[in-house]
Amino acid sequence: MEDTNNLYLFMSLIFYLLLVIAMWKIFDKAGVAGWLSLIPLVHFYFLYKIAMGNGWFCLLMIIPFVNVIVTWIMFWKLAKSFGGGVLLRLITMFIPNLGTLILGFGSAEYLGPQ
Repeated sequence: MEDTNNLYLFMSLIFYLLLVIAMWKIFDKAGVAGWLSLIPLVHFYFLYKIAMGNGWFCLLMIIPFVNVIVTWIMFWKLAKSFGGGVLLRLITMFIPNLGTLILGFGSAEYLGPQ
């Protein structure tokens, strides 16, 4: 049982590191210093700025229920700002971890907020 827990912990750590690297690469592709993706809360500002053109939209995350809708919109626009089609936008919106990996490690180039 302990071996299974250790394997799960190891795989989770690897997946987390891949997500951190992918987010760093997304920031780099958008012309933002990648290390800013490592700072909690600050990275939300820049992620909204990359996706929507205005980072202050991240303040809407404070409002219950509105935060879910605004986050979905942000992920939709994030994929769109990298030239993603409807399928990639839906993946990024509903499975953000997978969308982050695709945008970070894929060949998509940043086009700017759409």
